[in-house]
Amino acid sequence: MGWVFARPSLTLLEIAWRWLFGIPTLAVCWIAARRILAAHPLDSAGVADISLQNPWVAAVQLADAWTIYRPSVLAVLPLIVPPAALAWAVLSGLGRNIVLKRMAPRLPIRPLASILLQAAWLLLLVALCWGWAQSIGWAAATDINSTAEPDLVGYSIWAIFISLGFFTLWALVSWALSIAPLLMLLEDRSVFSALGHSLTLGKAFTAKLVETNLVMGIVKLALIVLAMVFSSVLIPFSEEVGAGALHLEWVLVSIFYFVASDYFQVVRLKGFLEFWQTFRGTPQAAALKTASN
Repeated sequence: MGWVFARPSLTLLEIAWRWLFGIPTLAVCWIAARRILAAHPLDSAGVADISLQNPWVAAVQLADAWTIYRPSVLAVLPLIVPPAALAWAVLSGLGRNIVLKRMAPRLPIRPLASILLQAAWLLLLVALCWGWAQSIGWAAATDINSTAEPDLVGYSIWAIFISLGFFTLWALVSWALSIAPLLMLLEDRSVFSALGHSLTLGKAFTAKLVETNLVMGIVKLALIVLAMVFSSVLIPFSEEVGAGALHLEWVLVSIFYFVASDYFQVVRLKGFLEFWQTFRGTPQAAALKTASN
């Protein structure tokens, strides 16, 4: 963490490529959302009158609203998701390669291979998100839809455990696709060779990578909780400060979260690089370490 903090250009590079993707994507989603809301205003869908005191009533109101908005959302998703996925693979592949080369200047630039590995990472994320959605649907069907007396407590417990379980699963398996770009660049491997060797790194090396990934996952959860706390600081004083101050607070907290998250992404990459030099180091590793320091 100290090494990365002393080199802010690495975090700025990470922010640059992530925000280069994120800001235009959010803008496109915002434009699409405004068009959908223009056709189906919140008042007509009943969203403006959602009951915040009764969760059962609120759930039914949200379900009714989703029934109205779902056709419009599903119609626009094919126009947004494929280009966004392609843009993410390209920008993240190039960005990741540039950040790694900045850490160790002797590393090569292999944009196409980096893009393919980032696309594999995205496919794994989509698969886990689909599995999470299916599991949440099963919990709803089991505890809410299939019983005469809906079990809100049981459903909430399942939802919490399923969400934390998939989050932990992501931390346990995503390290393989995170270390693959390093193996590709450091050991001059092909895409498939890097993916294959990322799963056969030895117990000691794998344990360190999993540990780092889990710690970074916990850090991200802590950042989310911290952002939620900061976002609620002015809520008790909303009548005094006004809606504008609340919106400004939420924007600043969001920026803080994204910057901190990007910083810890770079910290994880640096940790992976150090572990590679420790467990799979060669004479080239010493040169890379000297160059990076």
